[in-house]
Amino acid sequence: MKKLVFLVWFSLIFGSVFAQEKVDIYHPEANAKQDITDALAKAKSEGKHVFLQIGGNWCIWCIRFNKLVTENAELKNLLSQNYVVVHVNYSKENKNEEVLASLGYPQRFGFPVFVVLDADGKRLHIQNSAYLEGGNGHSATLVSDFLKAWTPKAIDPATYKN
Repeated sequence: MKKLVFLVWFSLIFGSVFAQEKVDIYHPEANAKQDITDALAKAKSEGKHVFLQIGGNWCIWCIRFNKLVTENAELKNLLSQNYVVVHVNYSKENKNEEVLASLGYPQRFGFPVFVVLDADGKRLHIQNSAYLEGGNGHSATLVSDFLKAWTPKAIDPATYKN
């Protein structure tokens, strides 16, 4: 009986922990090249950049980052006003090797890794997410600073302070 109670308790505790972390952000079946092409067209028409969040559903730091930027109002606003976001999958099912090669192999920094493209598809920046960490996730302040640094306005020479 003790074994049965322990088994039920164990499955409830760990089942609920894993269920809370289960997300479907990245899609191995997606055509990342086409998704990026579509995002570039949208970014061009809206005067934005493209923000590539590269990782996988298997990556707890990828999930934590996505949760931060979708639940923190300031970060959500920064992203929506300045970027078209694309989640690029990297998993055993689909490593998107051709796309990542065209981006300069950002996976060399681990996951998640972020790439900022201008609306013409020029790679502006690859961001190692380790530099944005704080505690058990990413620092909202560091992420905000990073997002602000790569907006279209931020890199426009006309906005530079003299």
